[in-house]
This record gives sequence, structure tokens and C-alpha cells, in this order.
Amino acid sequence: MTTSSTPSTPSTPSSDPTTAAGVPRAGGPGRLAGRTVSRVGYGAMQLERLNGDRGSALALLRRAVELGVDHVDTAQFYGDGFVNGLIREALRPEDGVLVVSKVGATADPGGRFPLRLAQRPEELRAEVEANLGALGLDPLPVVNLRRAETGPGLRAEGAQVVDIDDQLAVLTALRDEGKIGRLGISNVGPEELRRALPVGLVCVQNSYSLVSRGDEDMLGICLAEDIAWVPYFPLGSAFPGMPKVTDEPAVLAAAQALGATPSQVGLAWLLHHAPHTLLIPGTADAAHLEANVAAGALTLDDATLAALDAVPSRSGEPTFE
Repeated sequence: MTTSSTPSTPSTPSSDPTTAAGVPRAGGPGRLAGRTVSRVGYGAMQLERLNGDRGSALALLRRAVELGVDHVDTAQFYGDGFVNGLIREALRPEDGVLVVSKVGATADPGGRFPLRLAQRPEELRAEVEANLGALGLDPLPVVNLRRAETGPGLRAEGAQVVDIDDQLAVLTALRDEGKIGRLGISNVGPEELRRALPVGLVCVQNSYSLVSRGDEDMLGICLAEDIAWVPYFPLGSAFPGMPKVTDEPAVLAAAQALGATPSQVGLAWLLHHAPHTLLIPGTADAAHLEANVAAGALTLDDATLAALDAVPSRSGEPTFE
């Protein structure tokens, strides 16, 4: 991906049914950062698994564009820069792909986990600079602040416990310097979300799925404020300890009736549940990518939606051995 002075902007209204590449939009059109994007995007984290097969990883990104994806979510700590390097190489300006990056952690290849928290203001600045260099974008179109006060996942401790106002101050300064286009936030509760609203958030990324719907109040706030809702763990996560959408009898029944997979039903429910939802399912497999995109065209009738809405919501925390 070549460096550009400004993020690409849409030339057509949000009803535009095709991407810049002329492909029907995966899941139809949505809005993010003031532009039109396909409602089914791509979360690039799983590309780490293709570290030994760069050609397949690049082909997967190109296939996503061919399928109508024009919103990709990434971070410098995905594969210690490997994933950002792939995105820079695979995506072209004419593809019109909106690349959303993330800060709040950094790679830790030799640690217990492949990443560690990097919540302090100077660390956030360093991660923004790292994303800029790796992606070859100037500015970064959208940067998400990944908080760590609540779960699921790593919790901030000691010096990593940083007030959200201090974090937003450095990110807005970077925006004023022209290094960031727009700001989003991830892994927050209602109070933190309200404190962040004055910076002009364009998206919120929280763990959310059919089986974990504790953030309905924030979903409403985002709808009222014209903020895109971009759930991670959209199927409840494959980590042990987390409830899984694909285990639910109602989901299995709907999948059988529709001739779809349980994963497709779970993703389709998210799109039907709220109009400002954008999806970023991740995969390192081309067939799974195609199935995820196809979920955007799945129609759920009222009876099916009622059965899915009746699935109980519960919280979960991933466990790691």
C-alpha cells in the first residue's frame, strides 16, 4: 500500500451498493469514519497463522477485496508487525479499503502471551508511530484505543492503569499533528464511553455476540451518536471459558433450516440486530472468508429472529493454560 497524504473518502452516498473496486458490498453498505464501507469487513489478526506462507496470506487479502470487503482491522502487535506488512503489500489505493489500526498493546514474542499491554501515553504514541511506518499510511485513517480496565482478556495492573483522559489527550494530540484521521475506542464500559464521546468517536469495539449481550445500553448510545458498533468475539470466541454462539440449539436449528452454517447465522443475527453494526470476522482460510462474506446476504425472518433473540445472554472470561 503506498503512502497517501489523506485517507480515502467516498465519492458516493451510503446507499452505494458497490465498493471502489466495483464489487457488490459484503453485507450491504454501512458507515464508518464519514465514509461508506461494506458491513462485513475483515479482522486481520488471524493472518499471524500464515507467517510461514506469505503468498497465501497476501492472496487471502486480495480475495477479501474481490469479495466486496473494504474495511480491514489490524494492529502492529498482530504478528509483531507481520500482519501490517502484509496489508501494506497486498492492498492498493484503488481498492478503497479503510484500514483501522489499534493501540494499547505491543508485541511480546518471548512472553507468556504474544503481546503485552502498552497503555501509557508514551507507549500509545510509540505504537501509533509503529503503525504509521509499517502500514505506509499517513495519516492512519482510524485508530482504536484498546483499553484494559475490564475483560475479556488482559487487565491493566500497576503502571499500566492509566486514566482514559490521559490516553485520549495523547491520541487527540496525534490527531492534531496529522498522524491520525479519526478515533475509536475498544473494551470500554458505559462510563468510559461517555467520557470519550467529546473526542468524536467513530467506532466502538467491544466483545459482543448473540450469547453475550451485556452491552445493549452502549449499543443504544452508539446508535444515537452515529458511532459504528464493531464487535469482536462476534461468535463468542473459541477460547475456553467463553460461551459460543455455535453451540446454541436455536442457532443450530436456524442453520439447518436456512442451509447455512451456525457461524453464518451468528454473524447474520448481529447485522439484523442493529443497523450500525459492522463485522470484522477473522480467518486465515479462504473458504471461511467466503462463508463469512456470504453471511451478509443471509435473511432471517421474524420467527427465526425471535427464536435467536430468546437465547440467554451470559458473560464469560477466556482461560489460558
